[in-house]
Amino acid sequence: MNLSKKIPVISKELAFQFIIITILFALWGIANDLTTPMVSTFKKVMPELSNTQASLVQFAFYFGYFFMALPAALFIRKYSYKSGILLGLVLYATGAFLFYPAAHYQSYTFFLVSLWVITCGLAFLETTSNPLILFLGNKETATQRLNLAQAFNPIGAITGLVMAQFLVIKEIKSDDYTQEAYKALSSTELASIRENDLGIISIPYIGLGIFVLLILIIIIFTKMPKTKQEDKMSISESFKKLFANKNYKYGVVAQAFYVGAQIMCWTFIFQYVDNINKTFGLELTATYYNITAMILFLLGRWIGTGLMKSINPSKILMVFGIGGVVCAAGAIVLQGMPGLISLICISIFMSIMFPTIYGVALKDMGDEAKIGSAGLVMAIVGGALMPVLQGSILDWGGAGFSDVTLFGFIPEVNFSFILPLICLAVVALYGYSTYKASVKITKA
Repeated sequence: MNLSKKIPVISKELAFQFIIITILFALWGIANDLTTPMVSTFKKVMPELSNTQASLVQFAFYFGYFFMALPAALFIRKYSYKSGILLGLVLYATGAFLFYPAAHYQSYTFFLVSLWVITCGLAFLETTSNPLILFLGNKETATQRLNLAQAFNPIGAITGLVMAQFLVIKEIKSDDYTQEAYKALSSTELASIRENDLGIISIPYIGLGIFVLLILIIIIFTKMPKTKQEDKMSISESFKKLFANKNYKYGVVAQAFYVGAQIMCWTFIFQYVDNINKTFGLELTATYYNITAMILFLLGRWIGTGLMKSINPSKILMVFGIGGVVCAAGAIVLQGMPGLISLICISIFMSIMFPTIYGVALKDMGDEAKIGSAGLVMAIVGGALMPVLQGSILDWGGAGFSDVTLFGFIPEVNFSFILPLICLAVVALYGYSTYKASVKITKA
């Protein structure tokens, strides 16, 4: 009999705290995927932006993780997990409310700063919540517990996409014109449309800020448990242990490549669909396909979490990584709907990657996990850097998405998904290496 199956994933004593922390996973999912379509939206509202400049939305958003993750880890070491959560929510709400003056001054730079402040808050939330979930129960079920909590992240992501589609994309006037017709409008008409559209973009963020404040009040009155790692080791000792841990170091690299792949697939699906519409004369709505990808992502997360009851998480990571590579290849080579279906299906295989890499990289750690968590959150900077690289590929031949054809039949927008393919291959390799190491330990 496998005794490990008798170990509860969530203990009854900590069930309420688990639920409250899990709400935060959905909360940053909303911010992530409310922002993802903004790359395409800002390009329409401000057509003077290049694809590379528009992709700075994701750079500003995800760079906040890199900037604030280590300070967040040091903060929670000195104070507490609860203090880190509260400060993260304050920053989150502040960044959301900054969208109002950004829209008033019609400043793209101001919007980028607002997104950066939001993400500084998210860095606190992720640096705090991920390791806290690992500690809220038996260490044998830690990775499974984190996958369960992370399964609610795509629910927030779907909510963010729906908000983006129906509160922003569907309402902006810039999308009602072709590029030629938009350029032909008078300066007065253009100014009026821009003012209207930037105001519309700010509305869901301001609403989100209000919601975050409500969550903040609930957290204030929620008693959080102290972890067993309250007796802190020195910072230098933490770094020394982390740098000596190859499993952890390679995990940080794998995490950076994974997040880069995720953000590229979910950001540039809008350009991918726009190119299909233009090439084949269709009228597909990119958001609906992105929502489908999120649903598949959620389904894959639940399936993957269930499989981890009987299959080594690293082995699942390896197999899912290979599946993602195959689908990315399909998105590159196949044209039209087959390529779009391949792109959507990548989300199934990405579903378990973030929490699994996180859990595997921090396995068997003590107090150094607080600093180690910061490194894995800093790795989210992959989501800042990779989209800019993909945007630069789209600019190879001009502002369009198929100005250049690779190998005689692959439009540049399709070819740009070579970057997610490479990223997912790195994740598969990390899964293979950690699975191989775990098998050796079991045999020993």
